[in-house]
Amino acid sequence: MRHGKKTAKLGRERSHRKAMMNNMVTSLLAHEHVNTTNAKGKELKRQAEHMITFAKRGDLHSRRQVLRHIADKTVVGKLFDELGPRYSERQGGYTRLVKIGQRRGDGAEMCIVELVDRPGVEAPPVATAEPDTTATETTPDEA
Repeated sequence: MRHGKKTAKLGRERSHRKAMMNNMVTSLLAHEHVNTTNAKGKELKRQAEHMITFAKRGDLHSRRQVLRHIADKTVVGKLFDELGPRYSERQGGYTRLVKIGQRRGDGAEMCIVELVDRPGVEAPPVATAEPDTTATETTPDEA
């Protein structure tokens, strides 16, 4: 039975899945957004949130824990020097999953995983229910 098993298998062996997730987390932290399938995106979001939480702590042990997963030391430096302080006031929810439809080749559901509050990108506008004011009114002199 699969009770209590949180990690998605993604159709791969453990070593392949681990390497793929480490590479995807590295890409997400380096570029602050990545396109992927929904299933991979959900797992990537979980892993990335964990890495940013380590960066918020900022101690040597946390840095060594992150280095177990991210081999690129420039990305680890960015994580601890930029991203950790950026999200120091936020209690989780550092990433966002935006669904973008189906992939053209095989119809797989795709999404964008991006960091919240990344510079250079405005937050999506919030839709408000306003009455339609484009209707024209007739005045007595026009009639």
